[in-house]
Amino acid sequence: MFTFDIIIIFQLIVLIFSVMIHEIAHGSVAYSLGDLTAKNEGRLTLNPLKHIDIFGSILLPLLLLISSIISGGGGIIFGWAKPVPINSYNFKDQKWGTLKVAIAGPATNFAIAIIFGLIIRFLNLPVQSNFFQFISIIVIYNFSLGIFNLFPIPPLDGSHILFSILQIRSQKVAMFLQQYGLLILIFILFSGGFYFLNNIIGLFFYLVTGINLF
Repeated sequence: MFTFDIIIIFQLIVLIFSVMIHEIAHGSVAYSLGDLTAKNEGRLTLNPLKHIDIFGSILLPLLLLISSIISGGGGIIFGWAKPVPINSYNFKDQKWGTLKVAIAGPATNFAIAIIFGLIIRFLNLPVQSNFFQFISIIVIYNFSLGIFNLFPIPPLDGSHILFSILQIRSQKVAMFLQQYGLLILIFILFSGGFYFLNNIIGLFFYLVTGINLF
């Protein structure tokens, strides 16, 4: 079995690359729709230095890492990358362009989680093996990012998806959600949201791999 230190380091690597690929997916779809903003700013690259957010990619993961070490491990190290710049006015598809770009990030995370989850299922990996631990981390983190970003609250992708589908015309509603979205999100997460999120992640993990997380 791998040591706790190695698992933590791998979690950090998976987190960084998962959030990075999430943002590249947004930028790539925007590029395909005619918006060159992300491309021109060098954000359609796998170079982590182009995507690092000081708080979301460094400080928050380190704080969660320290907390995990103090508590004996077991916690998910969470974070995010710097959002890719997008100018929706450049989209060829003005009606659904924003929806397509918003869906791209979570959809990419779901695709990664499903692919690696099916590896676990079809190879019938023993749950105590090192390979199972590494692959399961990739699955869990990508399902976490995909599901979390679908919350319909700004600044998450789910809010852009919701606004696009419902074609919300009330500027007051949009402005209220944009202004207080982060506070609403924090309240939801710390009043049962994390428990709900963990259960959903566990359900998705089971559906793809056939193995119960809890």
